[in-house]
Amino acid sequence: MASAAGEPGIGVGTWAWGNQFLWGYDPARDDDRLAATFRRCLERGLLFFDTADSYGTGRFNGRSESLLGRFARDASPQERDCLTIATKLAPFPWRLGRQGYTRAFTASQARLQGQMKRVQLHWSTARYAPWQEGPLLDGLADLVLGGEVQSLGVSNMGPQRLRRVHAQLQARGVPLASLQVQLSLLAPEAVQAGGVAAVCQELGVDLIAYSPLALGLLSRRSDDPHPLPAGPRGALFRRLEPKLQPLRQVMAELAAGRPGGLAAVALNWCRAHGAMPIPGLRRPAQVDQAAEALSWNLTGEERQQLDALVLAQGAARMPANPFQSA
Repeated sequence: MASAAGEPGIGVGTWAWGNQFLWGYDPARDDDRLAATFRRCLERGLLFFDTADSYGTGRFNGRSESLLGRFARDASPQERDCLTIATKLAPFPWRLGRQGYTRAFTASQARLQGQMKRVQLHWSTARYAPWQEGPLLDGLADLVLGGEVQSLGVSNMGPQRLRRVHAQLQARGVPLASLQVQLSLLAPEAVQAGGVAAVCQELGVDLIAYSPLALGLLSRRSDDPHPLPAGPRGALFRRLEPKLQPLRQVMAELAAGRPGGLAAVALNWCRAHGAMPIPGLRRPAQVDQAAEALSWNLTGEERQQLDALVLAQGAARMPANPFQSA
């Protein structure tokens, strides 16, 4: 969904749906709230949902897809037509060859109750098994050419790999719809000089920003009365927060008088760089906050002000994804 000003819209990430390790998922407590969150997304025009066959921890593996499938089934036919549900298939070592994703795709589409419109390669194998990736991509291209899914995307690729994959798919006559990378005020590498954002623009590939709120750190005020999250998220917050005060001060100044708070500033910074952010949304109130960001855009000067802070030496940084390719 694009804004009236032509900047990218905002989608929805569902990594937390079914994740006990980082997000403390409890079906008895969370499923009804997630159903209400999905419904609010439809009401507020957030219509792109990203998931993966590996989302959901332990016995809840695949839960994110199952919940999305159930919620989409309960929507009206007109609403389903407007939805884009995209899933990522993991290139696990045992998924080999052109048919390596056949069973995984069938299982994901079953959990999603036939609502998958985009299939995505979850990460590049270029750094450890480059020979695995080409046949898997050919298999995904076969799905698009065979009409089993509408479009194809990739994730966690840098400029070199993106050009190679784009050329491979172009030779098959299959457009590359999107590239998904970690992108936020604490992970700006994709939009720096030589980053993958410029290549996406050149090739006509939509750029999708995952973790645009840095696991919630960028939407947290410096005077937030709530305790830090438990577990790994809390440890990350404690490590990064001492460096965040200058950035938070500017974000608060930019948020003043505008709807959506600090989260809207973080999301609109991604949009100002040509990327569609997909924040993780778990409550209807978070949907409203994200949707409010669509009502305004950063000015060029405001974006540059934030750029100067996040690109400064010693600025706080999120951990890099170990599967990100060059």
